[in-house]
Amino acid sequence: MLKRRRIIIVFFSVAIIAFALLNMAIGSTQIALIDIIKAVFLGTGEGNQAMIIRSIRLPMALMAIVVGAALGVSGCEIQTILRNPIASPFTLGISSAASFGAALGLILNTGIPFVSETLLVTANAFVFSFVVAMAIYLFSRQRQVGKTAIILFGVALNFLFSALTMALQYIADEDALQSLVFWNFGSLLKTTWIKFGIVAIVLLCCTLLLYRNAWRLTAMTLDDSKAMSIGVNVSKMRRMAILTASLLAGIAVCFVGTIGFVGLIAPHIARQLVGEDQRYFMPLSALIGAFVLSFAFVLSKLIMPGVILPIGLVTSIIGIPFFIVIIFHRMKVML
Repeated sequence: MLKRRRIIIVFFSVAIIAFALLNMAIGSTQIALIDIIKAVFLGTGEGNQAMIIRSIRLPMALMAIVVGAALGVSGCEIQTILRNPIASPFTLGISSAASFGAALGLILNTGIPFVSETLLVTANAFVFSFVVAMAIYLFSRQRQVGKTAIILFGVALNFLFSALTMALQYIADEDALQSLVFWNFGSLLKTTWIKFGIVAIVLLCCTLLLYRNAWRLTAMTLDDSKAMSIGVNVSKMRRMAILTASLLAGIAVCFVGTIGFVGLIAPHIARQLVGEDQRYFMPLSALIGAFVLSFAFVLSKLIMPGVILPIGLVTSIIGIPFFIVIIFHRMKVML
């Protein structure tokens, strides 16, 4: 069993590298694999190939990996601690809060004080997503608050911020509305090395924190009473996981916009392949999230040659049929 799990992890790792190379090769101009390797490691190439690879395509390819991994880990832990297979970072209102923050910046040109106009949308999206994370965290600290109450609270926040965003859309002019719609679709086109670095550092720190508590998180798949009987502080672990998972989702969404279904389907696939053991479930959820987003980025360039479709749109196209298959599969198992 351990050998099989390791083979699966190696397979997805190799597949991610292959799709990263494809993402660097595909674009307005096709670049050969040998030229990509020279540009990445030696900084040489014909014409401006080295600049295109190092400054544009490589950061976007790597951003797809870290954002997908962040959403995969976030969805993995939220589904684990809430014991709900349809829970995800977006179920708890993080996505809608980020969209409202972005709408404030794009439509009203207002938001977090003392932030430059170029960073206003990103800062707003992150702050509002983090506010929701803190609200859920504080709510989960209340006595006798169970996993169902947390989900319902997140759903309520989701509807609240969705309604506020629609109110801003109603008063927006045509240009601002178009910008908000594009942001909500999700895109990697504005990726920079600084943005990639921030997401990568947060992903590394949060994943290490969660992995240190792997056995406790695995125990959280049991009933609360059973988890407490083997020494797990259920309330503390639930709050820590919610806050960490929300931070991962918030930092990913604020830089690339709304990307749905990755945090939902990646844990489902990982669970089917390696089970609930967090030593393998968590890393594989990250790898599958990175794989799905990298694959979607390749598709976004191939569906309409010469046009890069919003990656959030592509993940939804991929995710919806897959999610329907999961529903029917679960119904079949229950029968």
